[in-house]
Amino acid sequence: MNFRLKTSKETGETLKSLQNSTGLTWNILSRIAVALSLNDPSMPDAVPNTAGVEIHRNTMTGDQDYVYKALIRQHAQQHISEEEYFPELFNRHLERGIQLLEGEYRLAGNYEKLLTHLLKNKIG
Repeated sequence: MNFRLKTSKETGETLKSLQNSTGLTWNILSRIAVALSLNDPSMPDAVPNTAGVEIHRNTMTGDQDYVYKALIRQHAQQHISEEEYFPELFNRHLERGIQLLEGEYRLAGNYEKLLTHLLKNKIG
C-alpha cells in the first residue's frame, strides 16, 4: 500500500503559487481541488510526470480518508482497489482540480472573490 503521491511539476508550482496568493495551506487547496474535479463526471487524465511535490496520504486526507475514497469510488462508478485509489486516482483528481482551481482564482482575481464564487456557484 502506497501512502505517498507525487504531483506533476506544474501542479507543485501551481500549489505553491496559490498558497502564496490565498494564504491557504497546500493541503486545503488540494482538498478543494479534488472536490472541483469530482464535479466533472468524466475521468481525469493520467498524471504526465511526477516531478513535483511529494504528499503523504494522512496529511492530505486525514481522518476523512474513507470519505475521499467513497467519493472517488462513486465518481468512477466501480469498485476500486486501494492501490488504484491512492495514489493513482486521487492524484489524477488532484491534478485536474488544481487546474480548475487556478482558473477559478484567475477569474475571481483575489481570495475573497474566489471563496464567494466557490460557495455561491459550487455549493449553493
